[in-house]
Amino acid sequence: MLLSHAQTLAQARSCVAALADRALTIEASSAYERVLLELDRVHGDDCPALDTEDLTDDRDILLAVASNAMEELENYGVDPLSVELILALLVEPHDLDIG
Repeated sequence: MLLSHAQTLAQARSCVAALADRALTIEASSAYERVLLELDRVHGDDCPALDTEDLTDDRDILLAVASNAMEELENYGVDPLSVELILALLVEPHDLDIG
């Protein structure tokens, strides 16, 4: 994995983890965790660590950054269909989170 790929993946994972931590319900948090699991599965569990400390508390910004980073993963050879499926998985927790 190239450094730029790892950085993009770390950004996506960190934002989704922050969304899980900041979710308003346990159901939304669990759904975000499922997104993380799928993202890790696509990468064969070869994933960089999470860093959520300095991220914003604004869930809309976190969602946008995570989505953009996931879309960028296609540039590093990640299957476009896998990326689309992960992005689709991100809809459920977001919907649960906004009530």
